[in-house]
Amino acid sequence: MAGRPLIGISTYLETGAHWGNWELEAALLPAGYPRLVQRAGGLAAMLPPDAPGHAAATVARLDGLVIAGGPDVEPVRYGAQRDPRTGPPALARDAWELALIEAALTAGVPLLGICRGMQLLNVALGGTLVQHIDGHAEVPGVFGRHAVKPVPGTLYASAVPEETSVPTFHHQAVDVLGAGLAVSAWAGDGTPEAVELPSADWVLGVQWHPEMGEDLRVMRALVEAATAATAPSPTAPTAS
Repeated sequence: MAGRPLIGISTYLETGAHWGNWELEAALLPAGYPRLVQRAGGLAAMLPPDAPGHAAATVARLDGLVIAGGPDVEPVRYGAQRDPRTGPPALARDAWELALIEAALTAGVPLLGICRGMQLLNVALGGTLVQHIDGHAEVPGVFGRHAVKPVPGTLYASAVPEETSVPTFHHQAVDVLGAGLAVSAWAGDGTPEAVELPSADWVLGVQWHPEMGEDLRVMRALVEAATAATAPSPTAPTAS
């Protein structure tokens, strides 16, 4: 790899964050995300929430984009009434990350959605979500594990061809697929665990949390796609 590609990762604002003697609002991201990017060969850039109108300029400076996990997507975004089990809204984060996704799709920047990020990708393309499922977030605050099976011939299967056990924590899932998306991995209970956009060069969403495990292959595939997308074109031979 000639140079490490710059991979942006969305972050979120949290009030009352503590460090030392300080308690302030902070832009936060679990350390597993940038560490995974770095271990996979990329340079990690944390993207704090900003005005949606700045998303295109932000993405233009990146070689790849990761939309991180987090709170439930506001149901109005996919035309649904709020289920009592749906978590509190994160309206500013929804708006910012949806704008980042739209900008990445428009610019052809390789994109990986993780957990909430996969759900937002689906919503951005007109899909809907199941607001509660059982069995994928058994103990609050503790990641579980379950098997996911790739769909042969997909982008995901090209990176991870075998069934694997993955770290997971989510209580919502993809329902109706967004325009152009295809399922590329399934859980044993029939929950879509990965989706991708075959018409794009590299767009993938995974419902689990690779940053909480040791398998680098999904992130490495993103880093490799980001590197290839920014490689200079071969110089055409000149006529003699």
